[in-house]
Amino acid sequence: QVQLVESGGGLVQAGGSLRLSCAASGTIFSANSMGWYRQDPGKQRELVASVTSSGSTNYADSVNGRFTISTGNAKNTVYLQMNSLKPEDPAVYYCNAFFRAWGRENDYWGQGTQVTVSS
Repeated sequence: QVQLVESGGGLVQAGGSLRLSCAASGTIFSANSMGWYRQDPGKQRELVASVTSSGSTNYADSVNGRFTISTGNAKNTVYLQMNSLKPEDPAVYYCNAFFRAWGRENDYWGQGTQVTVSS
């Protein structure tokens, strides 16, 4: 069973930075894409940033230019560098990994890590 473990959330002042990390284990396959989503209570989960296995990245307009998604040297690891954090950025941030293999598609999610921004 694929498991995603996130780390790096916490409390930071507005304008500060945080770096989230995520590692997926339990599979021999490389993810077709990995990404970060966030969710506020009572709201839908939204895409923050994603990266494909070929290196293509995609960002939400609200974070473009402030956040950077990258992959690590270890297979199925992804990071989110968050700079210039704003009061509207706090949420639970979830790591996602998407696999397509042998005609099957699977989405896996981490348990979430809380990001809090103080003004």
